[in-house]
Amino acid sequence: MLKHIQFSGVKEKAYALHNFQERRSNSPNFQTPQSKPCSISMAQDASSLVSPLKCSRRGEDETETRKSVFDPHSLDSNLIQKMGYEALVWSSLHGLVVGDRNSQKSGKVPGVGLVHAPISLLPTPFPESHWKQACEVAPIFNELVDRVSLDAEFLQESLSRIKKVDAFTSRLLDIHAKMLEMNKKEEIRLGLHRSDYMLDQQTNLLLQIELNTISSSFAGLSVLVSELHRSLLHEFKQHLSLDPERSPLNNTVGQFAEALSKAWAEYNNPRAAVMIVVQTVERNMYDQHWLFTVLKERYQVRSIRKTLAEIDAQGEILPDGTLVVDGEAVAVVYFRAGYTPSDYPSESEWSARLLIEQSCAIKCPSIAYHLAGTKKIQQELAKPNQLERFLENKDDIAKVRKCFAGLWSLDDSSIVKDAIERPGLYVMKPQREGGGNNIYGDDVRLALQRMQKEGMEEDAAYILMQRIFPTISPAILMREGISHKEHVISELGVYGTYLRNKTKVIMNYHSGHLLRTKVSSSDEGGVAAGFAVLDSIYLV
Repeated sequence: MLKHIQFSGVKEKAYALHNFQERRSNSPNFQTPQSKPCSISMAQDASSLVSPLKCSRRGEDETETRKSVFDPHSLDSNLIQKMGYEALVWSSLHGLVVGDRNSQKSGKVPGVGLVHAPISLLPTPFPESHWKQACEVAPIFNELVDRVSLDAEFLQESLSRIKKVDAFTSRLLDIHAKMLEMNKKEEIRLGLHRSDYMLDQQTNLLLQIELNTISSSFAGLSVLVSELHRSLLHEFKQHLSLDPERSPLNNTVGQFAEALSKAWAEYNNPRAAVMIVVQTVERNMYDQHWLFTVLKERYQVRSIRKTLAEIDAQGEILPDGTLVVDGEAVAVVYFRAGYTPSDYPSESEWSARLLIEQSCAIKCPSIAYHLAGTKKIQQELAKPNQLERFLENKDDIAKVRKCFAGLWSLDDSSIVKDAIERPGLYVMKPQREGGGNNIYGDDVRLALQRMQKEGMEEDAAYILMQRIFPTISPAILMREGISHKEHVISELGVYGTYLRNKTKVIMNYHSGHLLRTKVSSSDEGGVAAGFAVLDSIYLV
C-alpha cells in the first residue's frame, strides 16, 4: 500500500504547540500562559493538561537556515538538466519506477506503462541527532505494538465508541472479537512497521505523525532513491560540494526480506509459501516485487500474490489450521491491501480476511496488530500513565513520550472549543489509512460545528492532533521527466522489524528509512496520489 501519512501544510501563519501548562481542576478551558510556564511532555493528554498554543509568523529565516546548508535552487540550469537526465537513466535501469496513471494496464500487468517514481533530485538536509533519535526509538515502538496487541480489553474498550459510528473499524473489531471467542492465539507474531515523523520548526522536536502497522510501503523504492542520491553526489561532487557519506546507507528491503524469511522458517513447513495480499489495481507493484525478489533470491522462499476476492474464492483451512490458497499452503500472509474500506467492496473480501485470521498462518499484521495502529489507539497511548501499562523501562517510556505530538479525543469540550476558534492549529483524523482522509484549516471548524449542531456521535470516529509545522527547504522535484524548483517540507519514516515466537524475540530492529517530500502549500502528502515525492536524507 502506498502509505501516505498526511503532511501538515504550511500557510502564511504557522502555529505550533509550545509549552503545556497544568490545568486548574475547576476550569474546563485553556488557560493563558503564566509568567512561569511549566514545560511538560507533549504526550500528555488534555484531560489533565492544557496547552497554550503559541502562534508565530513564518518568514524567510527558516528557509534561510536550510539554504545555508545547501540551496539547490542556486545551481546552474545546465547542471540541473544534466543531473536530471542522469537521474532518469539511473531510475529506469535500476527499477525506481511505478505504473503510469495514463496507461490503463499499468496497475495490473508488469512491464506495461512504466514511469520513473516521483523523486527529489537531491537528498534533503536532516539533522543527524533527530535521525538517530527516530532510529533509537523504533525497537521500543515495535515492542509497544506487540504488547498493546495482547491487551484485547484495551483495544476493544478504546475503540468501542468508534464501533458505533465507523462501519469499517466495527468490522475489524468484530473479527478481533471472534478470534477472542475462539481463544485464537497468535504465538508467532511478525511486525513490519513504519513510524512517521515531522521535525517541528518552532520547538525543534521530532514529533510522530503516526505508527503504521499494516502495509508499510516503499521498503524497495526507499532503498533505490537513497542509492540514486548517493550516485549523483559522487558523480557531481565537484559541482555540489556535498559529501556522499552524509547520505546514510539504507537496507530496508533486505531487512524486511530477512524478517519474512525468518517468520517463514518459524512456521516450519518448507513447502509453504509467503502470500502477499494485494489490491486489484496496484501501480506501486514494483516496490512490492523488489521485496519478494530479494526474498526469493537471497532466502529461496517462494511467494504468491492474491487479492482478497481471490483468497475467498480459492482459499480453505485444513483441519490442522493450515491455510491453503489455490492449492498452495501459506506460511506467512503479508498485507499490502485491506487497510481501507475500498479494499472491501463486498462480503467476499471480509470473508477472506476472517478466513486468514482463523488460520494458523503468520499474519503481518494480525487483526490485533492492525487495530493497535489506529489513530484512536495512538491518542489513547498519549494519555498520562498509559505507556506505563505496557512498558516497564522508564527511559524507554520517556523516549516514546518525547515523540508524541498533542493528541486529543473530541469528547474534550475545551479542546473542541479551541479548535473551532483556531482551526489552523489542529488536524482532524479519522480511523483511516492511505491518505486523503484528514481535515485541515477552516474545514476543521465547519466539521466540528456541524457535529455539535447535529448532536450525533460521529465525533467518536475522529481524533484531534496538534498540527506540526516543519522547516521549509528549497528542493528540485521531478515528475514525468520534468524538474520543478519548489519550496518543500518533509516527513521522515523509520522502518522497524519485529518477530516473536511465544516468549522468544527473534528480531527487533530499526530497519531503514524513507523521506517523503512535498510542496509546502499542500495539506496532503501521498506519493501515489500526486502530492509528494520519494526522497532521502542528507545528515547535517
